[in-house]
Amino acid sequence: MTVAALSAYNLGHAYGDIVALHHLDVEVPPGRIGLVGANGAGKTTLIKVLLGILTPTVGRVEVLGVDPADDLIGVRSRIGYMPEGECLPKDQTAADFVSYAAELAGVPPTESRQRASDILTMVGLHEERFRYLGDFSTGMKQRAMLAQAIVHDPEMVFLDEPTAGLDPAGREEMLDLISRLGGFGINVLVSSHVLPDIEQTCDWVVMLDGGRVLRSGPISGLTETGVVELEVVDSIDLVAAELRRTGATVETTGEVLTITSSPGDPFLAARDALAATDVSLRRLGARSTTLEDIFLGEVPDDE
Repeated sequence: MTVAALSAYNLGHAYGDIVALHHLDVEVPPGRIGLVGANGAGKTTLIKVLLGILTPTVGRVEVLGVDPADDLIGVRSRIGYMPEGECLPKDQTAADFVSYAAELAGVPPTESRQRASDILTMVGLHEERFRYLGDFSTGMKQRAMLAQAIVHDPEMVFLDEPTAGLDPAGREEMLDLISRLGGFGINVLVSSHVLPDIEQTCDWVVMLDGGRVLRSGPISGLTETGVVELEVVDSIDLVAAELRRTGATVETTGEVLTITSSPGDPFLAARDALAATDVSLRRLGARSTTLEDIFLGEVPDDE
C-alpha cells in the first residue's frame, strides 16, 4: 500500500487567541503537491507543523507516514526545506554554504563538497559557486536556497513561496527546476499564493482559506469541466440541430458550439454530428477552468 506523502487528522493550531488552522483533515498522495491560498491562509503554519517547528494545538500530522512528534529527527532527515524570505549568510560562498547544509543533514564531510558542486550545477549556479552569497541577485539566492534544501537527496522537499521576488525569467527558471524534481523521485510540496505557478508544476492541490481546507484533489480532476467546444468553418446551426437531435445540450456563440451535456461521449457526439452534416471543423477541445476560478468560487462572499 502506498504511504501518503502528507496527512492531517483534526489538525488545529493557534497563536494565542488567533486560530491559524481549523481542524484540518486531509490526506495527500506522493508526487508534486501545491499548497495554495491567500497570504494568511495558514500555509506557512501548516508547513512548520509538518516540519515539527510548531506543535499542533489539537490533532496530529504525518509526513511520509511518520508523525514528527514521534520521530522528529527521523522526519527531518528525510525532507528538505526552502523557507520564504532571504536567510542566507552573506559572507559565505555558495559552495561553502551548501556543503555545510549537506553535512548538517548527515552527508559525510568527504562527500559534502562534491555533492554541493553537483547540486549547484543542477540549479544553474556552477559558475557562481565560489561567489559570496551577499553578492547574489534575488534569483540566484532563490536557487541557492533550493540547492541547500535538496543537497542531501531528501525523499520530500517543502518549498515556501519559491518564486517570491523573481522577475518573469527567474520565475520560469525556478518553475522549471521544481518540475524537474519529480523526475528525480523527490516528492515536492510547493506553497504559493500564485495559482498559475501551481498549475504549471503540480499534480495535486490543497486549497486553504482562513485556515480551512476548501479543496484537495488532483489538479486535472479539479480543472476539467466536462464541457466540449468545437469551432466550425460554417453552418453551425446544422451541427447544433444534429447534436440536439441526439439528445445533447448545446449553446452557440458565433462559429463556436459548446456541448454542455450529452447522452454519451461528447467528443464522439461532435464527430458524428460533423460527419452527418458534412461541416468542416476548425477546432475541437475540452473546456477547462483555472485554479483561480475554482478558488474564487469556493471562498465565501464575505471573505
